Amino acid sequence: MTIKVKTKQWGHSIGIIIPKEIINNLKIKPGEDLMIQVEKKENPLKELSGTLKSKKSTEQMIKEVRKELESKWM
Repeated sequence: MTIKVKTKQWGHSIGIIIPKEIINNLKIKPGEDLMIQVEKKENPLKELSGTLKSKKSTEQMIKEVRKELESKWM
């Protein structure tokens, strides 16, 4: 499961907030150990570079890319 979170200052550390919906879905309780994968998103255009191989119109490709970007980073 991949979710977007923001970091927050917590004393001398940085923490993240897990949205309530995820906590409810996974039945997470305080004090439980969790495994997370941390991945910093850099430039979304670099991730897309060279991956679009299609004969679709430019307008259609732009709509599809926008939809994908909105679902990942918005």
